[in-house]
Amino acid sequence: MPIKQQAKKALRQNIKRAERNLEVRKDIKTLLKKVRKAIDSKEKKDKIEALLKEAQKKLDKAAQKKIFKKNTAARKLSRLQRYYKKGGQAAQKAEEKK
Repeated sequence: MPIKQQAKKALRQNIKRAERNLEVRKDIKTLLKKVRKAIDSKEKKDKIEALLKEAQKKLDKAAQKKIFKKNTAARKLSRLQRYYKKGGQAAQKAEEKK
């Protein structure tokens, strides 16, 4: 445990920031799963694109706040968009059989 006041305060701040960052990471992970599920279940194009736009916004915001590295956020979004364009799991399974 820290002894000095500054060290105690720094520890409190680190704990608070870590909790906030973890919450953001969980939200993004849940949103990415929701988008993939919507793509796989062939939901309406408008709904999927709205979810993709929201995912992009949250990933960019997290990268801006340094919760994710810039390239990590870009990679996640790129893979998600590629998944959307290919049509989800059905398209992946068809490719594996070839």
